[in-house]
Amino acid sequence: MADTVQFDLVSPERRLASVQAREVQLPGADGDMTAMADHAPTITTLRPGILRVVHASGTDDYVVFGGFAEIGPTAVSVLAEQALPRSEVTQSVFDGMIAVAKAGSGSVDEVAKTLADMIAVGDQIGLSARA
Repeated sequence: MADTVQFDLVSPERRLASVQAREVQLPGADGDMTAMADHAPTITTLRPGILRVVHASGTDDYVVFGGFAEIGPTAVSVLAEQALPRSEVTQSVFDGMIAVAKAGSGSVDEVAKTLADMIAVGDQIGLSARA
């Protein structure tokens, strides 16, 4: 039994990661989940949150804003609507993401939920959602 999965993270702009991972922590739309080797096949949507990848060289964090994850026994593929390495999410980048979310389409409840998730991401990484 292998103890790693092939992990790939892509956004419309670029491929962000392709590594053998011991675990992948995902911000699923219905709750956080961790995918590891031999995981049951699953497809889930993602909410704004921190995606954490644990691999032989350490841990990498990415900020994702929506998308899908396809999880299987040997691979985890994430197609993110928008994703950045945590190190690239500055206060000004985060402010821009909040502004886009505030102007978002959808119902008032959907926009409010997205904003709440984004504010939680900011709190997690030490950034504030300015009014």
